[in-house]
Amino acid sequence: MARKRKPGPGARPADLPLADARPAPAVSAAAVPAAPPATDLPREPANDGWAVGVLALALFLAPALGVPHELLLQDTLKSIVVSFGALAAALLFLFAQRKRVQPLRWHGVLWLPLLLMAYALGSMAWSHAFLAGVEAVRWFVFALIAWIGLNTFTRERLRALAWAFHAGALVATFWAMAQFWGGLEMFPQGPRPSSTFINRNFYAEYTVCALPFGALLLARARGSARVALLAFSLGLLATGVLMTGTRSALIAMTVLMLAVLPLVAWRCRARLACTGWSRGLQAGALAVIVGTVLLLGMLPTSTQAVIDENFGTTPIERGLHRAQQIGPGDYSLNLRMVMWKATLTAIAARPLTGLGAGAWENEIPRYQAEGSQLETDYYVHNEFLQLVAEYGVVGWIFLLLLAAYLLASAWRTWAPGEREGQEDQLWRATLLASLFALMLVSSIGFPWRLAATGALFAACLGGLAASDARLGPVRRLLAQPLRWSPRIAHVALGAVSVCVVLALAITQRAAESEQKLVGAAKIALSLSATGNPNDPAFAAKRREMLELVRQGIALNPHYRKITPMVADELARWGDWRDATWIWESVLSSRPYVVAIMTNVARGYATLGQPDKAQAYLDRARRLQPRAPSVRSLEVILAARSGDEKRALALAKAAYDEGIADFDMVNTYFLLAWRANQFDVAQKLLDERMQRWPETRARGLVQQGTLALELKQQERALQSFRAGLAAAASPQERASLVEEIPAEFRAQVAASAR
Repeated sequence: MARKRKPGPGARPADLPLADARPAPAVSAAAVPAAPPATDLPREPANDGWAVGVLALALFLAPALGVPHELLLQDTLKSIVVSFGALAAALLFLFAQRKRVQPLRWHGVLWLPLLLMAYALGSMAWSHAFLAGVEAVRWFVFALIAWIGLNTFTRERLRALAWAFHAGALVATFWAMAQFWGGLEMFPQGPRPSSTFINRNFYAEYTVCALPFGALLLARARGSARVALLAFSLGLLATGVLMTGTRSALIAMTVLMLAVLPLVAWRCRARLACTGWSRGLQAGALAVIVGTVLLLGMLPTSTQAVIDENFGTTPIERGLHRAQQIGPGDYSLNLRMVMWKATLTAIAARPLTGLGAGAWENEIPRYQAEGSQLETDYYVHNEFLQLVAEYGVVGWIFLLLLAAYLLASAWRTWAPGEREGQEDQLWRATLLASLFALMLVSSIGFPWRLAATGALFAACLGGLAASDARLGPVRRLLAQPLRWSPRIAHVALGAVSVCVVLALAITQRAAESEQKLVGAAKIALSLSATGNPNDPAFAAKRREMLELVRQGIALNPHYRKITPMVADELARWGDWRDATWIWESVLSSRPYVVAIMTNVARGYATLGQPDKAQAYLDRARRLQPRAPSVRSLEVILAARSGDEKRALALAKAAYDEGIADFDMVNTYFLLAWRANQFDVAQKLLDERMQRWPETRARGLVQQGTLALELKQQERALQSFRAGLAAAASPQERASLVEEIPAEFRAQVAASAR
């Protein structure tokens, strides 16, 4: 009789109940994708829905595109490109992941922009709501770009990012060279060459931050033709930075080329194609870069606007000249020092809460040095100071954690350890080199607030975060799985779709507002250029201008940069009523600008409303009692009230203290003349004509009238003739003729003929 065998593992004895049996699988277990444990980090999705391609396209177009007219500002266009590029990439990525059940990725560095966004939203309640809202949107787009990068930037996809940055900088450089050597006027710009950025510093800062990506593409290139083309393109970028003479970019480029990039090449030499090039190809690539810079760098410009700056006529001359200007006598640096001192004062006054997100430009007049009346700028020209000044403790947290993360990332890049880290080492080094250049130029500029460089910042952080997610040792410290499901995907798609609708509405409103306000400013400047803006023939144009201003202010009452330009021109024409309400609309958004307060006070004084004029004077005096415009206004109001003796004493005291702007000199001259202090009046008139040559024609006629009171008829006639001869236009000449006493007009006119 056979012995019964005990059931072993995997065997089902006949006497076991069938309910305990397991059906055989219809397919192999390997064929069914299973969700990884929640503690594991997923790889980047194989299907990103073309999100990286769309984002790379936006990153290329942001520096490459410009507006060929003034009705839309350049950075507004770049902000539109970056924002819609990020939103489109997010929609595509989320749509591709709508059925996904595996987790996505999260990274601790994403909390940094979200922290600033949350603070900005909160500061809308107690600081400048509009400026804080703009900041919240900026940090949202920043975080979105970084999150997309975290979840999509494989090493293979990072190549598209490198090409986007390099090609964008290269196209921008072509525009800059056309402006420098060809006098291209396609894009409105400040000092040349500004490329598509309106300010040459913005272009130079972006280009130097993109430089490491071009160097990476060159070092990985194979084939002599590709090597030569990429080496030539790097030489073009370096020449473009030299053309601008931007000191921060020149310093950053020098440090990159002489220290950072050679160090990266040495440390990552095992992963660079250039180490396998022949000696001849290596020498040839270096010769192409240096030769391009030397050849183009010594090519002089014939563009008169560049020559008139007296910084040199070749790119190398301009780079050396601007570098040599760094020192105590440098006007640009001294102006920055004024801004930095005022910012440090603001930080000391509001160390915890800060001024409010984006509110530096609104609040800084309260912390400027005694006697200041004008805003020095709208930005600190130091991103770190501005962040701490606006965000307080939150800003400090951001900067300290960002610095700690970048230093830790640099260490992990230097000593990568396992195979995955070695594979990522070159890309991490390139991203860090770009961020290093960005931090250098951020110490004397504001590139974080510009669309192209801000997007580069976010993409580089996203690339580092994606690399962190691939590295084992840091998974538990920074990168974490993000719970995901089809339901979450649909909610996220809906939220991003709402953001797209809001972005469309905001963009349309901003573009329309800019178009109307810039259009009004252009009309105002064109009418002033005629020399007779009050001519009845221009009445229709003036009505159009005022209607554009009203509509533009209604759409956006916070547009500080352009709106006052229209009011300034109106005041020059004598239209104080319209100038005053426009200035007041600016003060409703920026209530601490002393120069505009005094302008409004002067407007009300001219309109015969002394109570309102005095109220604005008191308001300005509380902020800056020694500001030149405040002291001048005190004199003007005293004179208008009939107390010319007191007005003369105030004018003399202010003048003796060194307060001698145009208004003070001109008012003091008129008061001295009326008081029969002819020697003082003549001295002040001479000073006014010398310091403000545009007043010379009227000054000579006034000098003639002054000579008549001194019984110096021959001298008076000579001054009258000289004044009419100095008139800049027939309209001004006709106006001056009316100021000559009637009994002398015929005699002066006859001798003038």
